[in-house]
Amino acid sequence: MFLVTGATGNVGAELVRALAESGERVRAVSRSGRSEGLPAGVEAVAGDLNRPETVRAALDGVRGLFLMPGYGGQRQILADARAAGVRRVVLLSGLSAGTGDRDNAVAGYLLDAEDAVRDSGLAWTFVRPTSFMTNALRLADQIREGDTVRVPFPDARTTDIDPYDIAQVALRALLSDEFAGRVLEVTGPEALLPADRVRILGAALGRDLRAVGLEHEETRAEMEAGMPKPYVDAFFSFFVDGTLDESVVLPTVEQVTGRAPRTFAHWARDHTEAFR
Repeated sequence: MFLVTGATGNVGAELVRALAESGERVRAVSRSGRSEGLPAGVEAVAGDLNRPETVRAALDGVRGLFLMPGYGGQRQILADARAAGVRRVVLLSGLSAGTGDRDNAVAGYLLDAEDAVRDSGLAWTFVRPTSFMTNALRLADQIREGDTVRVPFPDARTTDIDPYDIAQVALRALLSDEFAGRVLEVTGPEALLPADRVRILGAALGRDLRAVGLEHEETRAEMEAGMPKPYVDAFFSFFVDGTLDESVVLPTVEQVTGRAPRTFAHWARDHTEAFR
């Protein structure tokens, strides 16, 4: 049995599907505990990672755990996992953990999560992806309304990755001892600017979309309307000050899975309905 937390999220949903397709028994934890949309045979469980007692029973009989970062109950969940006989944990982290900057709000919570896993006594693997291709879904309202798309950080070239590929790497790490004690930094296959992604989305939709870069002041105002200021500061540190370089293509996905990661054009074709 494998337990997947964040089972309805971008990566978790892909991992649940991948495990089920591999013939593994899967227990999918989400706050709602809903089973709609899950593959046949997957057990849906309601659990809150900030309340370890709601996850404890779900650890019974589990061999491997896929864990989301940034939740208050993480250390207790890991202790309960070890007590329940769980053998390994795969943590979804992020490339910014590699900066070691604990004063950065994003890198800091990822590093805290990695510390908790290292301290747990379980065999572990950290999967550190770049930005997700699914971040492009934030542009959907603009694209539905017109052909001009305002984008933040227009000069930031990033190797965004499809959550499908993150899940495929996590799958191998859960099923094999080969990646125990390793940090797997994973990227997409190409470094793109926001304008490149808008152009590719336009091609998938059969439209001529045009990207317009936001000024940093506009970006900050929009971001602070939806997230705490320390997290906004973290992204400005990454993509304006250049403390994080997500422009380098790494071979990890192909090395781990045996095939190249999916392109943004592939992702765009698969998600056109979200933009119509």
